[in-house]
Amino acid sequence: MPRQPSTSVRERILDAATDLFDRYGVHAVGMQRIIDEAGCGKQLLYREFGSKDELVTAYLHRCEGSWERSLAVALGASERPEEQLVELVRLVGAGVPGPRGCPIRNTYAEFPEEGHPVHQAALEHFGAVREQLCELARRTTAVDPERLADRILLIINGLFTAGSALSTAENARVAVELVRDVIAFETAAERVG
Repeated sequence: MPRQPSTSVRERILDAATDLFDRYGVHAVGMQRIIDEAGCGKQLLYREFGSKDELVTAYLHRCEGSWERSLAVALGASERPEEQLVELVRLVGAGVPGPRGCPIRNTYAEFPEEGHPVHQAALEHFGAVREQLCELARRTTAVDPERLADRILLIINGLFTAGSALSTAENARVAVELVRDVIAFETAAERVG
């Protein structure tokens, strides 16, 4: 019978890796440092994660949880898709993780090779986020829901890269104002056109 991974050990290793990757980036953190932080042996780490790429991919999947939670809260905040989109941008703006920005985007930048599994995992996330935004935008009265979704995605991407140019609260406030303007413009086009 194959051995099942221990959730607590696996999570402890992933917790340590997440903390280190978030602070320093993926390439700057070696496996030995993760072993030291997690307080586990090399054999145990490689039993839970067969390679660093596997560990980094698990890290990316963990990071996706922040987006999924924000999306769920935004969907529950209002019946109107326009307000759900605004709330989503507000939540993302309020939750930007410090001056390093989005860990998924940072990791994607560290793995530019198209065939790399980490690069692919990040691209899959970006595609899923865009499709979720498109689904929400299709429920609005926008003439071109994909264009609305892409504009909102650009605002979200801006939040993750704004860093310390403004405070997190100020970035979020500006982004919410901008998304309201974009939604008003995109949904008014149908009435005018």
